[in-house]
Amino acid sequence: MRPILLAAAASLLATPAFAADPVEGEWLTQAGTAKVRIAPCAGKADRLCGTVVWLKNAGAKDANNPDPKLRDRAIVGMNLIRDFKQAGPGRWTGGKIYDPESGKTYDSKISANANGTLKVEGCVLVVCQAQTWRRG
Repeated sequence: MRPILLAAAASLLATPAFAADPVEGEWLTQAGTAKVRIAPCAGKADRLCGTVVWLKNAGAKDANNPDPKLRDRAIVGMNLIRDFKQAGPGRWTGGKIYDPESGKTYDSKISANANGTLKVEGCVLVVCQAQTWRRG
């Protein structure tokens, strides 16, 4: 019995522990009007997505969406950021971010700052604009 317990304990110690990346969690946008939960995408554990979990104007709809069929959907529960690939600890690139105010989707990258905030960048071609989000 003892060798079996030792083997089981050794296998547990050999299994790597996967800690959440520092960009995961709930973030308050720069304007403080929305909170986004960043976590692995459904069905794509190697990618990060972000869902709106709180909105100052809780009843707001996606009125500026270019698809008329989506203009009546609620912003709370919406997938705001998607498909980020890890570029290093606390750095994710290759994703998309949707801006419900303009109805546009931008190339995006996110990175954890040393002070515990999150840098969120949306880019068109080579021009990027950044926001700083804080833990919510």
